[in-house]
Amino acid sequence: GHARFDRTRTLASMRPALSHVLGSSSTRALLAKAVRASATRQAAAASASIPHRLPTAMATHAATLRLVTRAPSAGSGVRASMHGPRARVTATPRKLSSHRGVVTARAVEASESSAADAPGASSTERKDGVLPERLSWPSRSRGAGELRASDVGSSVTLCGWVDKQRDMGGLVFADVRDHTGLCQIVSDDDVTPTEAINSMRALRAEWVVAVTGVVRERKDKNDKIATGAIEMVVTEVAVLNTVNKSLPFSVSGAASDAETSEEVRLKNRVLDLRRPAMTSNLKLRANTIKALRGVLENDHGFMEIETPILTRSTPEGARDYLVPSRLQAGNCYALPQSPQLFKQMLMVSGMDRYYQVARCFRDEDLRADRQPEFTQLDIEMAFTDMEGILNLGEDLMCAAFKGGVGVDLPKPFRRMTYKDAMEKYGSDKPDLRYGLEMSVLNDLLKSTEFKLFSTALESNDGVVKAVAVPDGSKISNSRLKPKGDVFLEAVKGGAGGLAFVRVAEDGVTLEGGKALCEALQPCAAELIERVDGAGPGALLLFGAGDSATVNKALDRVRQFLARTLGLVPDESSDVSLDGSDFSKHAVLWITEFPMFERNEEENRLEALHHPFTAPNQDDVENGGDIKNARAVAYDLVYNGVEVGGGSLRIYRRDVQEKVFDAIGLTKEEAEEKFGYLMEAFQFGAPPHGGMAFGLDRLVMLLAGAKSIRDVIAFPKTATAQCLLTQAPGSVSDAQLADLHVRKANDENDEA
Repeated sequence: GHARFDRTRTLASMRPALSHVLGSSSTRALLAKAVRASATRQAAAASASIPHRLPTAMATHAATLRLVTRAPSAGSGVRASMHGPRARVTATPRKLSSHRGVVTARAVEASESSAADAPGASSTERKDGVLPERLSWPSRSRGAGELRASDVGSSVTLCGWVDKQRDMGGLVFADVRDHTGLCQIVSDDDVTPTEAINSMRALRAEWVVAVTGVVRERKDKNDKIATGAIEMVVTEVAVLNTVNKSLPFSVSGAASDAETSEEVRLKNRVLDLRRPAMTSNLKLRANTIKALRGVLENDHGFMEIETPILTRSTPEGARDYLVPSRLQAGNCYALPQSPQLFKQMLMVSGMDRYYQVARCFRDEDLRADRQPEFTQLDIEMAFTDMEGILNLGEDLMCAAFKGGVGVDLPKPFRRMTYKDAMEKYGSDKPDLRYGLEMSVLNDLLKSTEFKLFSTALESNDGVVKAVAVPDGSKISNSRLKPKGDVFLEAVKGGAGGLAFVRVAEDGVTLEGGKALCEALQPCAAELIERVDGAGPGALLLFGAGDSATVNKALDRVRQFLARTLGLVPDESSDVSLDGSDFSKHAVLWITEFPMFERNEEENRLEALHHPFTAPNQDDVENGGDIKNARAVAYDLVYNGVEVGGGSLRIYRRDVQEKVFDAIGLTKEEAEEKFGYLMEAFQFGAPPHGGMAFGLDRLVMLLAGAKSIRDVIAFPKTATAQCLLTQAPGSVSDAQLADLHVRKANDENDEA
């Protein structure tokens, strides 16, 4: 031992020469590597020379040569200063033993040889002596993100993961993270035992620890985190678990989603969920559901009732997920697309006010806001009219925003009929955070000689619409012609392209293509007056053709222009980037939907919502045709996204049979599929109605996430796979045989 410390003093005497060598960071790094290797060999030799019969407490101390970058602190052992830039050689005591998770000298040195925070830097082998033999289940006294200046002087225990570690030689810092946030912990030679300092030096990203210490005020405060005014001086460290494979990405809050592919994140979802952003999303989801339950149960007297997951397949919806029955050979259950029929039967049962946070399943093509299994807040109530349900919906929406993100939505919400929404915005879920309304010009242009318009108006379903873009000079003609970005958006919406003219600065003259300007000039004054926003300098975009194509194309162009021109209000204010006074929270009800829409492929009518929606009684009285009726249905739209919807329900068998007949179901088919509901109606069904909120989609909007996969703990991919569990997976032939199912041998096997 004396010989080793003599060598340390010899190195210290070499500082005049070393000061020149250590001038560069690369040289210091090379020296540090050599010193650590030497120290490791010394530690091994010292360990071998210690008789095994000696108690652990009597293990000797050895000196470790270490490069440090800060001034020494009292009581930290033998240290020799160097004149090189922020560098010196130090000798720090190392205890050659391990007890209850305290790290051995060899483990400290092995850990120091790896980087602390970079992905892939964690050791792929278990560190000797880091983990105790016994499992332990410590409890925290406080959350890491809960500590504040008022806690200074308190002794606390934190349990969580190491976010990052910084060994400054004389001091060791680390951030401990849990579900509440993170807190900086630090060693102090006057307070922290040597064993705890050694443990802190060994810590690496995502190790699991229990740390006890005293809260003190932080000298260099960090305003970016909630605990930035304090830090915890460590008195005890217990390493509960280490990371035994390379980290696929950084969990630290500094890492962004863009740095890691979604595929990697989903495959390593347990690690991904530790990220603060994901933790925050799931907290938001929980708080939102809690707020919704409070409104339903405490304010409106609803009762939560569970409905079956295994039920029977029904038509008029998306494709069902089927579950073969073992006991009923050849028959299948279906997973519910919604609890629609069960909640209606609960109304017949007299439950009066039902709700459920329901799991639903649809086997359909996926996108950013769809999943094969999803969650909805399902609601049904008896003896109410549409106003009662809409008022409840507004209470729930306001509670979700207040409880979730602290935003007060103004009531009552705006209302718009389906007809007006399609006419002005080309969509039944318009985004009202900006203008760009469409104007129908059929009557104005009915005598036009411009072929594109006249051809469209010859059809019964033909329409000509225009959208005015104020300050049209921001959009060049090249963007409106083939290969231009605005032109391509119209093509993606199904249109052949866009016709356009510009309003001159005199506010009367039209400028653009000769043929179109000549055709429009006779009615130019009325055209400019009729089209919303068509003032001097405006750009007029025209869509012509069947109404469905025109609406889809111009709706797509409208949304694209709003994004590219900065018409959508900034998140930090209620004013759009061009100064327009539109709220960043645009909520409205869409009402008076048609009962049916035509399925062109099958040449039949389909229910626009579902076949249990009641028709508007004004449209069917005195023998009115139910096929042309409006539905007593309503959708709730937020910033252009449908977040909920519902209807008043049919509660009489005779009316329900008329709807089934309209959509082409025979009496036999209706009885086979819905006989149990029709039977229930004959026992005296009360008038009732309801609605449902898409919770995944709602929370996605509240969180500002790009996909509902970011607000679901364990979502599926766009191909309906779980990358974490590798579901769906193969099953054995014996399992299939139990279900009276066998595998197809090849593509031609139709069995």
